[in-house]
Amino acid sequence: MMDQFLLLLTCMLVSNYLHPWRGADAQSRFTIRDISISLEPGSDVMRGTNVTVRCQALVSSSGTGPLSREYTIYKDGITMYTKTTSSSDDLLYLLPDARVSNTGKYKCKISIEGKKVNSEAKKLTVTGLSAPLLHLNNAVISEGEELTARCTAPGETGSIIFYFYDDAKEILEDRVNSNLSEVKLHFSSIGIHKMYCYYTVLVTPLVVESDKSNTVAVSVKELSIMPVLDIFPSNNIYEGDRLDIMCTIRDLVPDVHGNVHLYLSHGTQLLSRGNANVNHSMIALAKDSEEFECRLEMENVVKVDTKRILVTDLFSVPTLTMSPSQVFQREYMTLNCKSDSFASERLRREELTYTLDPPESLLIPKSTGVFFGKALLYDFNYTCIAQAKGIRKYSKLLTVHPKVTVSTPRISLVGRAVLGRPFKVLCQSDIGSLPINYTLLKEYEQLSTASVKMPFEQALFTITINQPGEISKFMCEAKNSQKEAPLSKRLDATVVVPLSHPTLTVIPVLPEIAEGDHLFLICGVKGTPPITFKWYRDGTNNPVFTTTSDKNNTDYQIQGLAKHDSGTYYCEAINHANNVVRSAPVMIEVRLALWKKAVIVGFCLLVVSVLVVVFVLCFRCKRGKVERVDISVWSERPPETANDEESSMVSNEPDVEYTEVVHPQPADPSRAPLRKGTETIYSELQNSPHVNRKSMRSCTTNGWTSLPEETKLTISCYCWEELPVIGTAARCWMLSSIPLGTKTSFPTVTKEFCILVRLWIEMTAVVANGILFVFGGDTKVSPQGQPCPRIWQMTHDEYR
Repeated sequence: MMDQFLLLLTCMLVSNYLHPWRGADAQSRFTIRDISISLEPGSDVMRGTNVTVRCQALVSSSGTGPLSREYTIYKDGITMYTKTTSSSDDLLYLLPDARVSNTGKYKCKISIEGKKVNSEAKKLTVTGLSAPLLHLNNAVISEGEELTARCTAPGETGSIIFYFYDDAKEILEDRVNSNLSEVKLHFSSIGIHKMYCYYTVLVTPLVVESDKSNTVAVSVKELSIMPVLDIFPSNNIYEGDRLDIMCTIRDLVPDVHGNVHLYLSHGTQLLSRGNANVNHSMIALAKDSEEFECRLEMENVVKVDTKRILVTDLFSVPTLTMSPSQVFQREYMTLNCKSDSFASERLRREELTYTLDPPESLLIPKSTGVFFGKALLYDFNYTCIAQAKGIRKYSKLLTVHPKVTVSTPRISLVGRAVLGRPFKVLCQSDIGSLPINYTLLKEYEQLSTASVKMPFEQALFTITINQPGEISKFMCEAKNSQKEAPLSKRLDATVVVPLSHPTLTVIPVLPEIAEGDHLFLICGVKGTPPITFKWYRDGTNNPVFTTTSDKNNTDYQIQGLAKHDSGTYYCEAINHANNVVRSAPVMIEVRLALWKKAVIVGFCLLVVSVLVVVFVLCFRCKRGKVERVDISVWSERPPETANDEESSMVSNEPDVEYTEVVHPQPADPSRAPLRKGTETIYSELQNSPHVNRKSMRSCTTNGWTSLPEETKLTISCYCWEELPVIGTAARCWMLSSIPLGTKTSFPTVTKEFCILVRLWIEMTAVVANGILFVFGGDTKVSPQGQPCPRIWQMTHDEYR
C-alpha cells in the first residue's frame, strides 16, 4: 500500500514538472469584470421598511466548472455579512423592518481564488424613531427611599443612550446596546416630581434623537426625623465668653437609630460627630461669627440645621507702624503697636498689653505699645501681639528694610572724550539704597542731577569741553538721605584732540633729490596719539605705506631712489577722534645722478668743440663765396644827402638797405614780379630808413610768390660779419613753432646761457601785421644744460 502511494506521488510530481502550464491555465481561466452594490427599494427609506442590499458581480471564465465566490458586505467599514457560494446569482443581504441604526454606507467585496474586487459604497438613510416609554415601580415614596425607573425604545437597535429627567432637569444618563434602560433613583427633596425620558441612537457620525416619553408623577413624603442645633448664650456675646453648642435629633425612630449620623461643624472646621447627640464647648472669638451647622445623614436622607451668632470684639486687631517711615542701617527707629478700639464695658485699657514677636528683636519698650532701638543691618520682620482676658490678636507683619547709606561715588568716562564733541560720563556708587540722586559738578558748581530709581539704571551726563585740561574740573556727588552727600574724585581721563595741521616734509630738499638717494617723507600732525599714518601716491587708491605711531610724526623711507619713484605724494592721518586729515601734495622729481650729469656735460663740450671748428671752417668758405655774389635780395638805395652823418660813416661796401618785412600789399603791375628760387625779391619797404648795415648781408627765399597775411616762408641767411663771441652780450633763440600772428618780445640773453658761432641757420618766418616772426631751426644748449629762450621776434627797434 505504501509502495503504491509513493508511486502515485512520484507521478504527480513528474507530471507537474513536465506540464507547468496547466497550473497557470487554472489560475487564468477567469476574470472579474465588475462588481456593484444597490439598495432596494431605495437609499432613503422610513423606519419599518424591508431593505435589500444587492451585490452583483460580473465574472468571465473559460472553464466549465463553477467558481467558488466569497461575498462580504460592509457597513461603515465593519463586516456585516459573509457568504461563500459557487452560484453566479446576485448576493442578497436583507434588512427587514429597517431601523435608524441601519443607516450607513454599504459596500460589497468579492473574492475568487485570492483575487479581490470591491464595489463602490452606497449610503442608506433610515428615518423615524419609535416613541420611548417610561415606567416607575412606585408612585409614592418616602424621603430617601429608592425608586426604580425603566425607559424603553420599542423595536430600536444599535447603540442607544437614555436620558432621565426630573422637572426638566437631567438627573441621569445611561448608555446601552439594547432598547431598554433600568436605573435606581433617589430624591433629596420632598413634594411632587414629574419624570420623563428620551433616547438617542448613535449613527456615525450623526446622533438621532427621539421624542420625549410619557410623563409620570411621583410623590416624595418627608420623614419626621429632624436635626436640632442649640447655642448658649445665643446673643450679646463678647470675645472670651464661653459657648455651649448642642446638636440633637427630634422624633428619632428607634429602629433606625443605628443608621443615623450627626456632624457639628463651624465653617469648614468639623467640631464633633456622633449618632444620637453631639455637644461642644469653646471660647467665643470675633472670627466665630461664621455659621454653625448640625448635619443629619441617614442612608440617602440628608437634613441640616444651621445658626449664626454675632461675637463683639473685646478689642480690635492691633496695628504696627514705624517712625520714621524710612530708616538707615544702625539708625534709631520707633515701633508703635496699638488697638484702635476696645469694649470699655468689659475691658479697661490698662488690662490690654502689647508685645513684639519675635522677642529677639532687640527693641526696648519705652511705654505701652512703644518700642525703641537701632535698625539692623538686614531686613527684619516684626509682629505686634495684643492680649487681654486670654484673647490674643496679632497685627499684620511689618518688614523693616534698613536702607544703606550711599558710598562715595566714582566718576568715569563712557567711551572716549574728544575735544569739542559731546561725550558721556558715568557717576556710580558701589552700595546704597535706591533712589539715589547723582549731581554733576564743575569746580563745585552744580550742572545737572540724575535720579536712579531702578537697580539697572545709570546716572549718565553729557558734557563738552574745549580744552584738554578742562576735563579734570568735573566731579559728582551722590545722595540718598539727609546726610551730607559724599563727593567723588576729579574726573581723570585722556582727552583725544582731533588731528589738524598735517604736513609732509621731504628730506633731502626737492631740488637736491637725485637717483640713488635715501628719501624721507615725514608726515606730522597736531593731535592726540596713537595716530595711524598713510602715505599715498597719485594714481593709486591704496596707500603705499601705513603705520600707527604713538608720536605726532613718523616717516616713510624710500631707499635707492630711481626715476620711476618720481611723482606726487601726500599723507593722511587719523586718530581716535575719527577725523581724517590730509597733507598738501608734494611733487617729487628724481634727477639724474651727479656722475651722469658729468658724463653728459663732458660729452657735450667735446661735441661743441668739434662743431665750432667745423663751422668756422665752413663759415670762412661760404663767406668767400658770398663776396662774389652780384645779386642780393635787397635793392640798393640812392645815396643820401651830405648832412647824413650816418651815411658818411658807412664803409665802401655797396649801399644796401635792410628793412623789416611788413604785411605785403597787393602786387603792383608797374613793379618787377617776384621770382622763385634764389632770384632777387623786391620789397615795397626798400627805402625804409631803419637799416642795420652790420647784420645779415645775404638772404635767399624758398618758394616766395607773394606775401599774403599769415604766410609761412623759409629764409636762408648768411652771416658774413663777425658775430658776438663768448664774453660779450649776445642774442640767441631756440627756434620753434608759435601761433601765427602772435607778438612776442624776448630780452637779451647773456653768455651764461648761450654760445653763438658762425653757422648756417635754417629758419622759418611768418609775416603778420608788418612783423617778421622767426622760428624753427637749430637749438643751442649752454654748458649748464639750460635751453636758450624759445622765440625771437625781429623788429627794427631791436636789430638796428
